[in-house]
Amino acid sequence: MSWRLSGSYFENCNCDMVCPCSTSGLTAAADQDRCLVALAFHIDSGSSDGVDLAGLTVCMLADAPAQMTDGGWKAAVLVDDKASQEQSDAIMAIFGGQAGGPLADLAPLIGEMVGGGPAPIEYADDGFNHRITVGDLVDLEVADFVSPMDPTGKGVRVSGVGFPADTLAAGTATKAKIDAFGLSWDNSGKHSFSAPFAWSA
Repeated sequence: MSWRLSGSYFENCNCDMVCPCSTSGLTAAADQDRCLVALAFHIDSGSSDGVDLAGLTVCMLADAPAQMTDGGWKAAVLVDDKASQEQSDAIMAIFGGQAGGPLADLAPLIGEMVGGGPAPIEYADDGFNHRITVGDLVDLEVADFVSPMDPTGKGVRVSGVGFPADTLAAGTATKAKIDAFGLSWDNSGKHSFSAPFAWSA
């Protein structure tokens, strides 16, 4: 299987500001006893073995130990219900790590897939504000942080991260309510990252 995806991504977890997990390549522990994270990916262009995946959105949820490399994550992957079965299968293989690429290294850390599948997803992104709703399961909105001392207005960026992109915009969640498959939390006011992403395998 060969595939490529590009689009925009954002995430929110329960760390206070600038998640140490992502910025350390998972070598540092989260701020809290558990890492409660939601990640949203909108595919602007891409395909897998000739199956067009453009225009679709994916939402990943995970409850992991503070030291994420300890494994045993509880996770769920929700796929845009506008996807055909063929598209959904391709997306699940990519985001589940079975198709190789950036997510393949994370797959062994998942101890239990608690749910997932097709769901009605709405995604919006204006470059600084990012929002996803997944039915009544996920209601997440984050805003990139722009320092009042930054005359450029470009916002705070963290570079050299590598995954899911090399440079991430740091921000906070204005709304972050998750209640899906036994994964339930409210991370409003907590950390966020956003970035364009481009993956292939």
